[in-house]
Amino acid sequence: MIGLTGTSRLLKALADETRLRILHLLAQEELSGSDLMEILNMGQSRVSTHLALLKEVGLVTDRRHGRRTLYTLMPGPAAGMWDSVVSENRSSPEFEADLAGLEALRDRRRDDSRAYFDRVAATFGEQILPGRTWEGLARALVQLAPRGRYADLGIGDGLLTLLLSEVAHTVTAVDISPEMLAQLAARATKRGITNVETVEGDIESLPLADASYDVAVLSQALHHAKSPRTALLEARRILIPGGRLLVIDLLAHTEEWVKEQLQHRHLGFTESALESLIVEAGFERASIQRAARDPQPPHFMTLVATAVKPTRTTS
Repeated sequence: MIGLTGTSRLLKALADETRLRILHLLAQEELSGSDLMEILNMGQSRVSTHLALLKEVGLVTDRRHGRRTLYTLMPGPAAGMWDSVVSENRSSPEFEADLAGLEALRDRRRDDSRAYFDRVAATFGEQILPGRTWEGLARALVQLAPRGRYADLGIGDGLLTLLLSEVAHTVTAVDISPEMLAQLAARATKRGITNVETVEGDIESLPLADASYDVAVLSQALHHAKSPRTALLEARRILIPGGRLLVIDLLAHTEEWVKEQLQHRHLGFTESALESLIVEAGFERASIQRAARDPQPPHFMTLVATAVKPTRTTS
């Protein structure tokens, strides 16, 4: 028996979506606070506050493991109430998204284990081995990209545009900023790159012909769009049937300052929201993955999405 007072406190603890998500994750396996921060894409203070309350009402317990504190569900009378909440909401989109984040965390742990041997190899001698830097890896992987006509929609610093130019027949770089385009053109000229064309335009109203590109890329551009759906519809319009879409953007976050300082219109996208936008824009075979988490605060997470314009025509 936990008594009326204990029951009241327990119910208050369960009356919060974030705490329910934490409990659901801890029901899968033992996790640290930093693990929960990564999966939920939340700051340390927020996660710590929720964990402290869950410990206080007897739903969660912890233990030290080296320098880390690991959290797990506390068995006992309160667990029965939590079990009923889980059974009723097992297929909720929030729980499903968190499970996807947990799987990404597990993948990263495996990658970190393998990376130990990479670090040993990379420190052999003083010469940096080819492919050990992120740019080197990206340059190598882009060689596997299909040849063809690329449209880079919202070019940012232009790094991806220049990488794509190494494998593309042509790259059309579209941006609303003439200065961004001028900087890209200057860098391309300096490197002797001749297959990059710059076009001033809005990604939501592209000054490009229908069905004229093999690949459309939106790299960290969709969160700047007033209507991401319109931008994706435009990308679909300019692609040939069977053309490929690549979207690189941010996982949903709560850093409001990016709206004023970086002109972001949207605070990233959840995996399910981004997939819905892509499918609603008429693409098929959509695939969304968490690619990388920034090592520096506020630890933005990058999503990578791919999809294909259907080859069949619709009436």
